[in-house]
Amino acid sequence: MALTPKKRAFIDAVRGGASNKDAAIAAGYSAKTASAAGSRLAADVDVKLELHKLNALAPKGSGVKADVKASPKKERRPSAPKAEPAPAAAPEHVADDDLGDEPGPAGFDLAKALTHADPKDFLLAVMNDMGTEPKLRVDAAKALMPFVHQRRGEGGKKEQAKEKAGQIAGGKFGPRQPPQLKAVPGGRP
Repeated sequence: MALTPKKRAFIDAVRGGASNKDAAIAAGYSAKTASAAGSRLAADVDVKLELHKLNALAPKGSGVKADVKASPKKERRPSAPKAEPAPAAAPEHVADDDLGDEPGPAGFDLAKALTHADPKDFLLAVMNDMGTEPKLRVDAAKALMPFVHQRRGEGGKKEQAKEKAGQIAGGKFGPRQPPQLKAVPGGRP
């Protein structure tokens, strides 16, 4: 399931150092149910994945937990640059490019969206983009359906009657095409 605005607000508050209850209140839940809502949101799979992803991209240091994590990282960092000083510069540049190509929290890249002039092409690109959230891909497929497939009942009565007559009239004994009148210019086709 996709991240709702409340889940996103909860994630932002937790990353800011708030407890689950305070983060749930900041996300818009009532104070009476905030404790249960905070526990439920903290256990949510999508929230966990988003928190892990955001912490991997840009760890935020705040509160007691950040101080505990900061000391082992400080010990590890000096050893890593000594081992690979020259190659470390190239991967950092590549990592910056990767972060720039990463879709934002909305689930799609706005720069890619603006390259499409036709809405049908845009919806097709979103539907086929494996990096987009599954819910957005499904919504794009639903929106693309009227462009590709006609509904069963969308044709008019006369159009449906012509289609049925064409299906029935086919075969060996069906009506033949009228003759082409070549002698008369602009005659019946």
